Amino acid sequence: MTRRLPPLNALKTFEASARLGSFVLAAAELHVTPGAVSQQIKKLEDFFGRQLFIRNNNQLLLTDVGLTVQAAGADMMNCLASLTQRLLMEPVRSRLIVSVLPSVGVRWLNRRLPEFLRAQPNIRVDLHTAEDPVDFFSNRIDVRISYGEHLYPEFITAPFLKDHVTVMCAPEFIEDGRIDPASIGSLRDEDLIHVSWRRGFSSYPTWESWFAGAGEPRRPRGELGHTTDTSSLGIDLACAGCGVVLGQTMLAEDELASGRLVMPFAARMPLQYAYCAVYTRANAHSPAVEALVAWLKGMGR
Repeated sequence: MTRRLPPLNALKTFEASARLGSFVLAAAELHVTPGAVSQQIKKLEDFFGRQLFIRNNNQLLLTDVGLTVQAAGADMMNCLASLTQRLLMEPVRSRLIVSVLPSVGVRWLNRRLPEFLRAQPNIRVDLHTAEDPVDFFSNRIDVRISYGEHLYPEFITAPFLKDHVTVMCAPEFIEDGRIDPASIGSLRDEDLIHVSWRRGFSSYPTWESWFAGAGEPRRPRGELGHTTDTSSLGIDLACAGCGVVLGQTMLAEDELASGRLVMPFAARMPLQYAYCAVYTRANAHSPAVEALVAWLKGMGR
């Protein structure tokens, strides 16, 4: 339904005239002539089909209808004045909807995002975790942090970090003699934690590929160890002393730095794909999107 509104410039002129009680004073405030004020008042009276003022010598008196219009007009002008002052005095805040893979969101981004938010105090983030693929439009996503450059070919994809995996375990595994850092062969099948990534992540290195890359080909029996479909859960199990994981270093940076996890062997394998920031072409020039993507790229340097 189309809203029917009075001529707003005429309403503004009426509000000033009613407040000041004079067409001359209203004309001075609005930087127009008294004749222009009279024309605007007539336009508003013609719109409503009612007389708004009674002219008594040099005095302006409001009719009953004029009083009603004045009350509504004053409320509207005060509301607009308040909004204008707030927008001019306060910085405009941008809201950024960010979608991220669960493991990256809860084990990497959440630990680093405060740095970005401190540097960008006028950005507010809505952070959501989800597996690929995601629907950008129904979820109103501004930026998606995804694995690989191949999942969203219709959008802009900016790689920012390529990770690798290596053997990780709690230090007690070495201290108790369950692993000998000098012998890859000391890894037992029953101690291995397997990460079985979901569809779309078939390039994730397996224990078999790691053993081959380390120069000791071997096909471990997966049924003897633990299995999870989330890399962050594999790292949690390793931290708890439940086994040895082929873990991503970017997801275990804090645990490795604190000594809760150690890397007994030097051999490591890169992931096939990089982590990427994905966004629509319509958002290519959004200052908030540009700021987040530039910050993510800085993380990979």
